[in-house]
Amino acid sequence: MWCLKSGCLEHVLLPKVFRNYSTRANTFDVAIIGGGIVGLATARELILRYPKFKFAVLEKEAALGIHQSGHNSGVIHAGIYYAPGSLKAKLCVEGMKKSYEYLEAHKVPYKKCGKLIVAVNELEVPRLDELYSRSQINGVPNVSFIAGDKIKEIEPNCVGVKAIYSPETGIVDWRTVALSYAEDFAASGGVIYKSFRSGEILESCEDVDYPVLIKNNNEPRNSNHISQITCKYVITCAGLQSDRVAKATGCSPHPAIMPFRGDYLVLKPEKSSLVNGNIYPVPDPNFPFLGVHFTPRMDGSIWLGPSAILSFDREGYGRFSFNFRDSRDAIFYPGFRKLAHRYLYFGFSEILNGIFIGRQVKQLQLYVPSLNVKDVTRGSSGIRAQAVNPNGTLVDDFVIHFGDSKVGERVMHVRNAPSPAATASLAIGRVLADKAQECFSLPLGEPRNFV
Repeated sequence: MWCLKSGCLEHVLLPKVFRNYSTRANTFDVAIIGGGIVGLATARELILRYPKFKFAVLEKEAALGIHQSGHNSGVIHAGIYYAPGSLKAKLCVEGMKKSYEYLEAHKVPYKKCGKLIVAVNELEVPRLDELYSRSQINGVPNVSFIAGDKIKEIEPNCVGVKAIYSPETGIVDWRTVALSYAEDFAASGGVIYKSFRSGEILESCEDVDYPVLIKNNNEPRNSNHISQITCKYVITCAGLQSDRVAKATGCSPHPAIMPFRGDYLVLKPEKSSLVNGNIYPVPDPNFPFLGVHFTPRMDGSIWLGPSAILSFDREGYGRFSFNFRDSRDAIFYPGFRKLAHRYLYFGFSEILNGIFIGRQVKQLQLYVPSLNVKDVTRGSSGIRAQAVNPNGTLVDDFVIHFGDSKVGERVMHVRNAPSPAATASLAIGRVLADKAQECFSLPLGEPRNFV
């Protein structure tokens, strides 16, 4: 949903701001905070539209795309699950098409291996039918029903009473894609500052042409350290830190990011033939996440899972990672307590699943009965940034809005962008560039003949 608290800012944003092209160092027309896949897709879209403008990406880590962009299941989603009319539904379908076009044009390896969503009993069939209806409304291509006795034609080791098959679903290494976006951006003249931890976002009192000052909170480590930059406008795509960055420009603390860690199991190499493509459950409306599934990877491995456990470290991928600030912010957020109360059984069950591999395997055996505990090992983990409202409900759509302060009116925030944000990244970049053109008073961009 759009949540444009300051409208389109006609009272503060003037077209003449973009008439002067600065050659000064560390001054930019637009700075993008966040070097993950959404930030890089947005930066790429902007610089291809406006090649004469100066753009910078500010990434707090020493490398790009190492958090959510580099810790995910690697699925190219088709858009089946999402509520019709939502941004997720619209941008996932558009983003899938754009992703395949991009991957082909830039020779990024991918596999279109398909997905089965399997009902394992008659109680799940009405929900499966509803998913199919959603897919038709959302315009997902080539989705079909599969009768129970035909499932084995696609997945010989899978069982179920009925399934949906999406042949367009695929897999890719999304971090590789993010780095490709970064190469496009840099090749077009964009600047990428790594190890730039955006701290205060202030009004610059010394430069009326570049009225936004962003300070680097990272300690200097070498002579190339950049302590601050100035710019005209800012777009934040800060992922796991999105709520904190938004608060720095006067935004409400709500919704807050709750980090959920997902632990994966991995099929042993000699058992990788058990699965051909993606096998997913029918989502249970009583629980907040999709549930465990089978996902092939570009390296030939098969991931199983993930679990969904509240993490006490937004960027900690170990089972016992802990960060005091992250833990405090989560525990004292009113939405956390209500969320925990609502999903007490689910949360406790997920903790046990993370401890005892056999519990996860038992769930997975509903789909592939021949799977055995001896066939799996523990794999890697990822952290999902999930926005939660003060009443404890999960924010179910992408959220994009502006700040409330004087400087905040020049800042557009991507406040919630969980899955399928990677699939939708090029579409999200288009939407943000369109909104920047409208609300930042940018002129019309260059003719869009690029992929």
